[in-house]
Amino acid sequence: MQRNERLSTDLRKPIVEMRHVKKAFGYIQALEDMNFSAYSGEVTAIVGDNGSGKSTLIKILTGCLKPDAGEIWIKGSCFSSLTVKQSMNAGVTAVYQDLALDNCKDCAGNIFLGRELMKRGIFLDHARMRRKTEELLEKLHILIPDITQPVERMSGGQRQALAIARAVYAGGDILVFDEPTSAMGVRETARIMELFLDLKEKGKTIILISHNLFQVFDISDRICVIHNGRFVDSFLTKDSSPQKLNKLIAKKEEELGNEKMD
Repeated sequence: MQRNERLSTDLRKPIVEMRHVKKAFGYIQALEDMNFSAYSGEVTAIVGDNGSGKSTLIKILTGCLKPDAGEIWIKGSCFSSLTVKQSMNAGVTAVYQDLALDNCKDCAGNIFLGRELMKRGIFLDHARMRRKTEELLEKLHILIPDITQPVERMSGGQRQALAIARAVYAGGDILVFDEPTSAMGVRETARIMELFLDLKEKGKTIILISHNLFQVFDISDRICVIHNGRFVDSFLTKDSSPQKLNKLIAKKEEELGNEKMD
């Protein structure tokens, strides 16, 4: 099915849906009646200014935070809140900005971190973990010339790609990325974007947080706009542009400013 054919049928149910979610930290209202949807096999971007609630939203989805109210629907199952284990069991895997890689370990050591393969029940099976790592990286078209070197010696793009490979190996079919290319150069960013598109073609659902609007429009199928913890709008990427999106955000800021004056 081609991209435009897939997007033309919105009769499908979202694979992820968050309804009327609220979250406060003391007197600060991080999310207020927030709604969000993502569809299977698509890239959905979440955009908004710093402090708009983007990270809070995905931390609730991944079980790192408990919402004060609302519903979380994943593959037809409803949750009032999630633990990290429940979220992962539902197929959600997140790659945060810090990547959470062990700099002293090599590729295999990070892919299998916490779920190492054993032989005879007591010994680490280094050869099998290395072989499976090579197979995984090849399957994802990830090029790391020397997979035996410590992660700390790798480039930013290689580290990000490794974190993505680990998320895929964990079995997630809903992959969440928080500013995945913020510290990368043009070439490494382009490679990671290609990897996202490849994952989408393999049927993965990608939820992407990014400040780079042109990058968002290059890769996403849908865009969800949030501002000051509130849902603003959600639309198909092909029906908008970075310029239209900037105007939408500016209009919302003006409306909220007028509300405060009243």
